[in-house]
Amino acid sequence: MDTYALSRRAVLAGLGLGGLAAVAPARAAGSIRLPLPGGPDERALTTAFPGKGEMILQRTTPPLLETPFEVFDEGVFTPNDRFFVRWHWAGIPTSVDADAFRLKVHGHVDRELSLSLDEIARLPRFEIAAVNQCSGNSRGLFEPRVPGAQWANGSMGNARWTGVRLRDVLDRAGVKPGAVQVRFSGLDEPVVDDAPDFKKALEIDHARGGEVMIAYAMNGEQLPLLNGFPLRLVVPGWYSTYWMKMLSDVEVLEKPDENYWMKTAYRIPDVPGANIKPGQTGFKTVPINKMVPRSFVTNLRDGARVPAGGPVAVRGLALGGDCGVKAVDFSGDGGATWFPAKLGSDEGTYSFRRFEGSLPALSAGTHTVKVRCTNANGLVQPMDPVWNGAGFMQNGVETVSFQAA
Repeated sequence: MDTYALSRRAVLAGLGLGGLAAVAPARAAGSIRLPLPGGPDERALTTAFPGKGEMILQRTTPPLLETPFEVFDEGVFTPNDRFFVRWHWAGIPTSVDADAFRLKVHGHVDRELSLSLDEIARLPRFEIAAVNQCSGNSRGLFEPRVPGAQWANGSMGNARWTGVRLRDVLDRAGVKPGAVQVRFSGLDEPVVDDAPDFKKALEIDHARGGEVMIAYAMNGEQLPLLNGFPLRLVVPGWYSTYWMKMLSDVEVLEKPDENYWMKTAYRIPDVPGANIKPGQTGFKTVPINKMVPRSFVTNLRDGARVPAGGPVAVRGLALGGDCGVKAVDFSGDGGATWFPAKLGSDEGTYSFRRFEGSLPALSAGTHTVKVRCTNANGLVQPMDPVWNGAGFMQNGVETVSFQAA
């Protein structure tokens, strides 16, 4: 196995990005207006965060950085320096001692482990392409407005993740009969007394299924500090709340996890696609889990101008959610007529997939283009957003208005 990615020299090089202590106050680099119907829609642009290029500043402490949408037109994989950032607590280490770092594996196991980065690097290497998407991505587009970070469409990113299978780590510890879940936590800590430490859990069969992994690199480079250096959990096809950053603790449980972040927070209606009305209560919920299909036009923005009298190129990205992309269709007449898009290369089940097509010649005036994805399981994006009070799992068909002149 090639251990370069986790050699001591390579790991320590990651600390050259600096610590989080250097990011506040954020230095503005201009501003941008996001299409947020509930407002306010103006956000600062910043280049002040370590290892990051220009990002949309949603919050400084803890860091919430959104990827400017034009980045997604540049390729299937999101550059590390433009990859979105989302933390729950502001108590994030300003540096990580690579020599001293250990991943603890304990609980309902035959033997507890305390693994160094070098020991992890010696396990069989695993790589997978997968979209990491905040469950609140596009929350700012909900009407009526819901509380929480008012993201546009940029709290997502696609990377090729490199590391080791979680299954191989668990097998080394020896999971005892009767285990039901595996719980994960990282180095970040609450800053308020009695606030719940951020922890998430997966069912034991999912954790040991062979795709869930512990990553130490993304897109062929070491994990950036803000994206979870030195280790992060990768749960392909599931929302990023499970993708624990700065992963330091893996605990095998004999009973279902009932910590705050599983029992109370990040809950969704137990009926898939349920459209909850504002103020509605009394419905059953389950922990948020699999992603749903989405698609985005990336080469046209609202208000764009194109030449009249000729065809209009349409290109973008789609994801199937918890499975691959089967088809992408687009419409230039409000959804009355749909055209199949040409799909680009398949980078893997959980990756973004490129699509492209062309609208017929358009007369002068205002036009719209809608785009929808059908995933490999036959699930189609709904025409309208499915509302819920948490602003989770937005995946209504996107509409872009433009001018032909």
